[in-house]
Amino acid sequence: MNFALILFVLLVATGVLWAADKLYARKRRTHGAADPWWVEYGASFFPVILAVFFLRSFLVEPFKIPSGSMIPTLLVGDYILVNKFTYGIRLPVINKKIVDMNDPQRGDVMVFRYPENPSLDYIKRVVGLPGDTVEYFGKRLTINGQQVATAAAGEYLHRDRLYASEQYSERLGPVTHFFLNDGDKPPFVPQIKRFPQREKCTYTSSGVRCTVPEGHYFVMGDNRDDSSDSRVWGFVPEENIVGKAFMIWFNFSDLGRIGAFD
Repeated sequence: MNFALILFVLLVATGVLWAADKLYARKRRTHGAADPWWVEYGASFFPVILAVFFLRSFLVEPFKIPSGSMIPTLLVGDYILVNKFTYGIRLPVINKKIVDMNDPQRGDVMVFRYPENPSLDYIKRVVGLPGDTVEYFGKRLTINGQQVATAAAGEYLHRDRLYASEQYSERLGPVTHFFLNDGDKPPFVPQIKRFPQREKCTYTSSGVRCTVPEGHYFVMGDNRDDSSDSRVWGFVPEENIVGKAFMIWFNFSDLGRIGAFD
């Protein structure tokens, strides 16, 4: 469901009613007369919808985490806030950038429109920038020929399942974060889709090597063995970017996660 489009339609509809009341109907009503139903239930909501539309389109937008692909950073049921202007100001609904600001950096947790179905929002960590060569073989990440250093960080016990994953710390750009690998799972499960610029990737039974095209990004989930990401469906085009996740604002199952991140 395209909530941005629905909100825009409501904004236009209530805005028309508000303008009609303010510029025409109000002047012709008897002093002290009750507002007609279309003012009470339509035009009166315009300022509220306008404020919500502006806030959600240009400042921050809330999202709920639906899957475990970003464990341990983000858990199923986390409600997060996404900064909508960090990567530039975009027109709502059509997502066209009108003001350039910052570019995504390695290590950012980014929300974007899923390239295969732009009506869906995905969240992953930025691993490769335009022009980078990203390799993931034998569960080891290499960027531009330099293997990314990792350190064991103990076991991670999954809350909803009775098993633990091996947890590691890793530094991508200025960000140090944790990720998971399961030692008993194969290094690479071939579920590769036919995506644009597929020829820029080379697959083997142990991993993948991709050169990131200009204007695109290579993203991965922190739950490395349980994430469908750029290894499977390809690159994220710049025009699909929604914003940068920066805070957990609520979790019904664990209030201690409020305000947490990375």
